Amino acid sequence: MTSNCKMERKHMSAFALYQTLPSELHSPHQKSSVKVAAKKKKKKDSVAAAAKVNALKSQMKAEKKKMQKKRLKAPSREGSLKANTDEEVECVNGELLGALLTDLSKLNNSRERASKLFQWLIHPIPAKSFFRDTWEKKPIFVQRKNLDYYMGLFSTKEFDFILREEDVQYGVNLDVTSYTNGKRETHNPLGRALPFTVWDFYESGCSLRMLNPQAFSSTVWNVLSILQEQFGSMAGANVYLTPPGTQGFAPHYDDIEAFVVQLEGKKHWRVYNPRTEDEVLPVLSSPNFNEADIGKPILDVVVEAGDLLYFPRGFIHQGNCLPDAHSLHITISSFQKNSWGDLLQRLVPAALEIAMEEDVEFRRGLPLDYLTYMGVQNSDKEDPRRERFFSQIASLMKKLTNYAPVDAAVDQKARDFLHDCLPPVLSPDELASSVQGAPARWENGQVKDVDIHITTQTQVRVLRAGCARLCSDGNAVHLYYTTDNSRVYHKEELKSFEVKAEVEMHRSVFLTTCRVNSFLKIVLMFCLFLQHTDAMEFLIHSYPNFVTVGSLPCDSVQEKIALAELLFEKGIIHSAEPL
Repeated sequence: MTSNCKMERKHMSAFALYQTLPSELHSPHQKSSVKVAAKKKKKKDSVAAAAKVNALKSQMKAEKKKMQKKRLKAPSREGSLKANTDEEVECVNGELLGALLTDLSKLNNSRERASKLFQWLIHPIPAKSFFRDTWEKKPIFVQRKNLDYYMGLFSTKEFDFILREEDVQYGVNLDVTSYTNGKRETHNPLGRALPFTVWDFYESGCSLRMLNPQAFSSTVWNVLSILQEQFGSMAGANVYLTPPGTQGFAPHYDDIEAFVVQLEGKKHWRVYNPRTEDEVLPVLSSPNFNEADIGKPILDVVVEAGDLLYFPRGFIHQGNCLPDAHSLHITISSFQKNSWGDLLQRLVPAALEIAMEEDVEFRRGLPLDYLTYMGVQNSDKEDPRRERFFSQIASLMKKLTNYAPVDAAVDQKARDFLHDCLPPVLSPDELASSVQGAPARWENGQVKDVDIHITTQTQVRVLRAGCARLCSDGNAVHLYYTTDNSRVYHKEELKSFEVKAEVEMHRSVFLTTCRVNSFLKIVLMFCLFLQHTDAMEFLIHSYPNFVTVGSLPCDSVQEKIALAELLFEKGIIHSAEPL
């Protein structure tokens, strides 16, 4: 350890105790809770691959439109030391975060809310020029000389409070790390991270990484839940607390776009170009590198409280604390597994299966003798049959685009995003006008105010622009929604209404049964949902405007009210005024 490690104590420190444990008891190194969960998810994806292909295949038969392909421009890797302020921008400058979030909650449109919060995050760089010139291309350092710019987002005081009040588990919520003499180590004991042990590790020179602060901090949750609409991809975060004169992590690159927000103290950062073209915008994070492997930094700066450092995935980075100050920063991340290639992994297998079913050219047999001139052992041969073989492959690949169920594949990506999303943080007005703020309660031995009074004149809208999405796989209609998601990544299954296409219910039977049994009313409301896809599209596309329940394109007044009640009870819509 470094000179900061205080090993010569009368009692055995947590770090020293850790070193005495058998190696098999040490918790394995974890990059982040998102990446650990992603690895587990990858195993599930292989099992579910056939089902996803079938879903895409079914929807393709119903699709009429074809969408043009887009090309992803090759990224530039040019470094930049300071923010470009040539363009004028309207944004909140230096407003304390609490006041800013209060002001944002009053905005009528959640997309506008996300845009303004992101502009505050990267100020004074205009968002338009950032996404044009910097995003996925190069690192950038924003130096503000304003120690309080990010005040209120997170603090060491809140870190300590969480350790005392919450069930923080080593390896799940907290990592204890060190990087000394070129060796990166994780020192996680088993079980709950209690303050005495955690702060003993810190005093011994170890860094602390909180993996999912949004599960404990309402402010971090609020910020991330807003920003995810800006990115159209999950916004995650890790908090890093590093003692003076130490370093917690080896040089490495990540598979996410990273915004390093310095909250307290300062840290010396070095950022390096990707080593090869293969490491530009990588699919996976890297192993730890040695200093000799990474060359010279293109960015070498001291980031102080109130400053911001951004670098794209694939850019190698390392940060160490100077001897005179500790460091607390939060890294906000996004765009993990959100590339054109990730979309094509969903699209191409489905397109191929559809093509084989509908086009005889894909079902014709291979040449009888193709093994005699194709394959690695024949790759150096000059044989005209090889040229004809490659020409046929190219022809079929070009033809494959005609069978690509693009919208269905995009919907699969969208469902993944909705599963990743944090639930929305409700403003006081939204709380009062949604099911979460309904006045139902137990009082004097009776249930009070449990009825919902929705009429055709009630004005409603979806709670957020991206909180619900309507999808079909050809056999069923689904409305996927985020309002019941957990603050812990994938703790809950993806929430949706699902109705089989063959389920039909005559309106008179529906209404009669509803009068008889309130439980069946709920069940049959789900069945009726299939008939209301037009109404859901109308609600989604009407946002941010409120619309009357009577304007929903349903067959009857009863159906309009029933649909509105169902969506209200699930927290997907709220009313213009409290019900």
